[in-house]
Amino acid sequence: MSWGTELWDQFDNLEKHTQWGIDVLEKYIKFVKERTEIELGYAKQLRNLSKKYQPKKNSKEEEEYRYTSTKAFLATLNEMNDYAGQHEVISENMTSLITGELTRYVQELKQERKSHFHDGRKAQQHIETCWKQLEASKRRFERDCKEADRAQQYFEKMDADINVTKADVEKARQQAQLRHQMAEDSKAEYSSTLQKFNSEQHDHYYTHIPNIFQKIQDMEERRIVRIGESMKTFAEVDRQVIPIIGKCLDEITKAAESVDHKSDSQMVIEAFKSGFEPPGDIDFEDFTQPMKRTISESSLSNSRGDGKSEPKFGSKSKGKLWPFIKKNKLMSLLTSPHQPPPPPPASASPSAVPNGPQSPKQQKEPLSHRFNEFMTSKPKIHCFRSLKRGGAGPEDFSNLPPEQRRKKLQQKVDELNKDIQKEMDQRDALTKMKDVYIKNPQMGDAASVDHRLAELGQNIEKLRLEVQKFEGWLAEVEGRLPPRNEQARRQSGLYEAQNTSAVNSCAQDRESPDGSYTEEQSQETEMKVPATDFDDEFDDEEPLPTIGTCKALYTFEGQNEGTISVAEGEMLYVIEEDKGDGWTRIRRNEDEEGYVPTSYVEVYLDKNAKGAMTYI
Repeated sequence: MSWGTELWDQFDNLEKHTQWGIDVLEKYIKFVKERTEIELGYAKQLRNLSKKYQPKKNSKEEEEYRYTSTKAFLATLNEMNDYAGQHEVISENMTSLITGELTRYVQELKQERKSHFHDGRKAQQHIETCWKQLEASKRRFERDCKEADRAQQYFEKMDADINVTKADVEKARQQAQLRHQMAEDSKAEYSSTLQKFNSEQHDHYYTHIPNIFQKIQDMEERRIVRIGESMKTFAEVDRQVIPIIGKCLDEITKAAESVDHKSDSQMVIEAFKSGFEPPGDIDFEDFTQPMKRTISESSLSNSRGDGKSEPKFGSKSKGKLWPFIKKNKLMSLLTSPHQPPPPPPASASPSAVPNGPQSPKQQKEPLSHRFNEFMTSKPKIHCFRSLKRGGAGPEDFSNLPPEQRRKKLQQKVDELNKDIQKEMDQRDALTKMKDVYIKNPQMGDAASVDHRLAELGQNIEKLRLEVQKFEGWLAEVEGRLPPRNEQARRQSGLYEAQNTSAVNSCAQDRESPDGSYTEEQSQETEMKVPATDFDDEFDDEEPLPTIGTCKALYTFEGQNEGTISVAEGEMLYVIEEDKGDGWTRIRRNEDEEGYVPTSYVEVYLDKNAKGAMTYI
């Protein structure tokens, strides 16, 4: 089966077909290019996706990746990054093995095709030239034959005419002979040209054209084989990365199987355990005996027996917020619904509108006295006011519950020990360098490292002192964890609110006029509660510093707990500005402080002290 013999007369169709084959090859190259672009785009999107969900360094989010589930997720992100890398490999291999190779092959194929069809056109032109020569020889022979025949007829006519001279007859005879000779010559030439054309035509259709068409057929078959091999390579490039992609998927599966719900639950316990016990049961109060109720109320409220109706916020014995119960739960038991502060009077006269609607009054039920009894037995907890104001917590982590404080101190000790080890490693390296300098002075000056060695020694000594300090606090905490008694049980379940959010803790303290619970501690009850080391830890909270002054625009009768009465025109100190609830905290003297409606006073804040709070 050869194109030269079967398609000897299809030169033009073969030219169109081979051009179509090159177009198909170029179309396939374009397809592979677009596939590589898709692979690159997909790999880029996968990398961006993995990067987007990676935890940020030195952030709270990074700490959350210590759980097995989040570790598995992090491993998945890393494997997806490797997965994206394999798609980049697919793109690179397809570009180099298919696109690049086929592009060069197409250029060579075009040159080869051009050469073959040039030879075919040349052979075609040659046979056409031979044909034209044959036709010209044939026409000349035909013309000479006709002229010879006419000359013979003219001679015969002249010879038969008796009126024609003998000279004219001879002349006609010679002309006829000449024409016959010319016809014979044309015949010979035509015969020779015909033989030559037949030979050329035979060679053209049986030798030259078959050879040329065979080369074109070989060229086309190589193109077909090449595109088939490229398609095979296309599949092999994908198949080569399948094992690596399979490993990535296996690693993701392995990471998923490593998720341990029990371990994560234990880590939650370690992260948030306070070390306290849940509160005990509340005793039943029998309200059917009025006398017993009266005695109970008078004994629990002896701090009010002196005629004091307002708590003293600045005193050392001031009431503390119930620190462990979230505000919404505690207030549902102890106070009426949250109300805004009273609006300012319509006129400056205090008699026009005495105080408007008062801030919410707390319903002092015996249940609240019972909670007050609980509060007298709780340790004093620092408010997270310093955190709310942007300051740092205490160095000894005394604002944390015992268990969390112990973990923080242990972590600090470990970090300091690592720093000490680093400094000691540097010191050892410099000491060796100094010894080398002493033995080989040409390598350097041994005295040049003395200053750095002295610095390292001082740093190590400072770090050791820090370790001793934190180890002392750690030993103090480990030896002072509260026993699992009823007092600890009461404290544990109520510590969560302050530990969870510094802002909530401080918000409970500052919103005492309309939502929080404060009560003067009973001296009689305090005598019944034995002092503990934990009480000493949170004792002696310093009063807030002043951040400005204010002038009372109207008279305000503070009749609710947490508020303070002021007279029109009175100058007072501001210790906490309005945070959006409509109340400002002020101080008259060391023992008198409380909240007044912001609309009743004109505040003058100190620019240097604005927003700055101290925590001791």
